[in-house]
Formats: sequence, structure tokens, C-alpha cells
Amino acid sequence: MFPQLSHAKSSIPLIFLLLLSLTPLNAASAHSVKISADIGGTLHIEPNDNPQAGQPAKAWFALTRKGGKAIALKDCDCRLAVYAEPHTPQEPPLLEPPLKPVSAERYKDTPGAEITFPKPGAYQLALTGKPTSGESFKPFELKFQVTVASGSQNIPQTPQNVNQTINNQAVETQSPPLPLWAIAAAVFATLGIVLAVMQKRRR
Repeated sequence: MFPQLSHAKSSIPLIFLLLLSLTPLNAASAHSVKISADIGGTLHIEPNDNPQAGQPAKAWFALTRKGGKAIALKDCDCRLAVYAEPHTPQEPPLLEPPLKPVSAERYKDTPGAEITFPKPGAYQLALTGKPTSGESFKPFELKFQVTVASGSQNIPQTPQNVNQTINNQAVETQSPPLPLWAIAAAVFATLGIVLAVMQKRRR
């Protein structure tokens, strides 16, 4: 029993070193690291890892193989699927945004995509990949949980809406013209006051 316990304790530092080698050195604490086979990945979403519904968000994946070498998109046959949570295993993905090479921080041409989440709530991003010819890492699947906040309530204005808004503001700032009878009444009232003053002076 004791030899087995000693062997288990001696393997703990090796496991820790493996996890450390798969973890990007500059990953922020807010970023969750996922490991599949011999690949580690960290999800980054711009801006500020705070996606909002209805607004495009730039997502990119920092992928590293065992030993810390980064994986570029050209070296990986990668696919991204977005699911609304909860979902069943047989359910088709809500979105399958195309992946494009992104250069960010110390990663060059890493897999990235622009995602517009349709509404607030919980989503799962599933990144699957296998090596292209000449590469030697194992096929992997990394799943990340993402919470999407409510988008801005500001509705984008078309040129027609902008012109209408400007015209409405112009109408509101202009005082409405006085009717003709009001002008005539004011004139007669002024003349009456002048005549009354003149008659008092004559007396």
C-alpha cells in the first residue's frame, strides 16, 4: 500500500508540469483553459470577454500542443460550432461561423471567428480539430461555456430615420406662426390704448 501511495505522490508534479505546459503563459484568470488529448486551448472574446446579444464579437482560441508550441489555423483542420444552452447531443449547432487566422498577443494566425449571438443567455462554443498533413498532434474537441449579456437598446438609424429625426427637431424648435386674427386683435388693442392715452392728455 505504501509503495503505491509513494508512486502516486511522485506523479503529481509530472501532471502539474503537463498542465502548465499546455496552459498559455499569458492567459488571464478570467479565461478558462480546456484540455483535450495533447492540446490545450484558451478562449478569448473581444471586447473585454463580455459579448452582448445582437452585436458582433471577435472570438479567438489560443491553442498549444504539449510542450507549449502554438498551433496556427493553417496547421489545424478546425471547426467551430455554437450551441444555445441547454442542448442535446443530437441537436444541430445554432451557428457555425467560419474560422479565420487571427494574430493576437503572442499567437500568430491562431483560429478565430466573428460571432453574433442572437439573444442573451448561456451558450457553448465547441472547437474541434485535427492535424493537417505534416502535423503530429491528436484530434481534439474543446468546449467552452459563454454567457451573453443583453445588447444595447440603441437602434441603429438609417439615413431616412436620421433625416426624419432632424426634421422633427427642426419643427419642434420653430415656434408655430400666429393666426391672422390674433395679429389683428393685438394691433387693434394697441391702437385703442394709444387713443385712450391721447384723449386723457387732451382733457
